[in-house]
Amino acid sequence: MFGAVPVIAGFLAGWWISIPLVPESRIFLCVLAGLAGGLLIDMVFLRSWIHHAYSMKPYVWMAVYLFYSIGMFGFFMGVPVFNVLLALPAGFFVGGWGAHHGADITRMREAARRCAVFTTGVLALVCVASASIALASPSTASDLQGMLRLPFWVTPAMIIGIILSGGALILSFQWWLTIRCAEGAYGLFIARANASTPHPGRSSFTG
Repeated sequence: MFGAVPVIAGFLAGWWISIPLVPESRIFLCVLAGLAGGLLIDMVFLRSWIHHAYSMKPYVWMAVYLFYSIGMFGFFMGVPVFNVLLALPAGFFVGGWGAHHGADITRMREAARRCAVFTTGVLALVCVASASIALASPSTASDLQGMLRLPFWVTPAMIIGIILSGGALILSFQWWLTIRCAEGAYGLFIARANASTPHPGRSSFTG
């Protein structure tokens, strides 16, 4: 999760910053330079980032999540459905954090809910952005009609209905998936810790 950030950021920076500054034939050199810069950052800092991952401030991980959310939104051209997949690494990290710090199941569930509030809030912003683009585009109705092979014309009211119902569905799924992934990862890490170093007083996940 950490290692890809400098590489992707370097790639995009080398690409977009170079467009107005260098001839088109040399843009790929700037892209390679950006990639190399990202890899160099990983070589210098990644080991330390991984070692201190569970002791970093929450805003660091929130920034990483926002980076991937924006990237996912752009990569899939404003379709918010794929952003739901980010609940998997987010929940997995929170579960690992809980196990690493010896959190009991009550504290773990509180952390999972806080994580779900954040991930669902970010997805809500993504949905708003996606809805704004869809409502502003004059081709949205024809795009939906062609994509879904509908035998009737899609009206603005139908578009709004799809946005509201689809948004509510993926937001609910995002909330559920974040919590379930966090609790599942916590249980997995606790079970592995119990198996490797059995101790009668060690907590276990039962939720």
